[in-house]
Amino acid sequence: MIQQRHSQTQHLRDWAYLGMEKYFRKAIAYEQKVLADQDPEDLHQMRVGMRRLRSAVSGFAPILDLPPQVSNKKIGKIARILGELRDLDVLQEALQAYQPQLKAKEKPLLEKALKKTSKRRSKAFQKVKKLLQGKTYQKFKQSVQAWLQEPHYQQWAELSINSVLPDLLLPYINQLLLHPAWWVGVTIDRDKIKRQTRLTLKSAEAQIAQHGEGLHDLRKQAKRVRYQMSLFRQHYGPVYQEYVQEIKQIQEVLGTIQDTLVLEGFLDEVLPSDWRTEGPTLAKLLSKQRYECWKKWYKLQQRYLSETVRQGLRHSAISPLIQVAVGENNTLINNQTSEEIAPGQTKNHHHRQDKN
Repeated sequence: MIQQRHSQTQHLRDWAYLGMEKYFRKAIAYEQKVLADQDPEDLHQMRVGMRRLRSAVSGFAPILDLPPQVSNKKIGKIARILGELRDLDVLQEALQAYQPQLKAKEKPLLEKALKKTSKRRSKAFQKVKKLLQGKTYQKFKQSVQAWLQEPHYQQWAELSINSVLPDLLLPYINQLLLHPAWWVGVTIDRDKIKRQTRLTLKSAEAQIAQHGEGLHDLRKQAKRVRYQMSLFRQHYGPVYQEYVQEIKQIQEVLGTIQDTLVLEGFLDEVLPSDWRTEGPTLAKLLSKQRYECWKKWYKLQQRYLSETVRQGLRHSAISPLIQVAVGENNTLINNQTSEEIAPGQTKNHHHRQDKN
């Protein structure tokens, strides 16, 4: 039975249960629709549910006592098989979106790519079908359902959620802020951060070609942080919510850059080597979309190189809107402060630091 009353979920175990149940129910709700294969959105939603479930298992790992069939690794395998099919859907949707913008002589190239995508998708769908109808997946579902009926936790799961929220969130935030991709295109001279001032398409393409893998990894870390922070949105104020939304922007911008790279790699694989010459419009559209996203990334990167913004993110996670017991008299105080710093704001003047 779903535990809906947040006012009654004051212990860490209660929030762990809520996360496990919510995302498991979300994922399996789309199972039959995915097998019917009528709408790509069904697959997308099931994959998101699995990814969020994996995030909950990972985030609450110190307190959960789960059966072997519900490990982070096994959920990841399910999500990856769903992801292979979803990635092909994204490729197909992207190719179809570019189609009206191409000249008539370029469209046969696109048609060839779409046929290749369709063949690969058929194989990927059969793999998903085999997964969802197989014994391993059924055993996974049964194991989660059994745990939800009779959950088991480690001893410190009885702690108040108040006392451990920052400890759950800060490791994820620290990994995000320490990611090396923030320093792409950046140099440090005498303790001063320097970046390119001319943001040309050529320079953007060079940076992406050199650091694409690292930027994609940063995107995945941003997604993990967003999923984890979203679990506890009810405990935080507007500044925290703004950071969640901004991290989503980082994820989406870097995701679009990655999508264009994956699409180009696919076209390199299935089309003649001179497809860029035969289909210049498509090549330019991909490059232009990547460049527009790079300019957005440039602004986000600038903000997160600012110690004010970075400290604001850390501070938002350690200042929940909850009462915390302190002192010998067990006096209750509110742990949020009026000095909480929003993204891009200074402590004394609430305006954006970066105007580029």
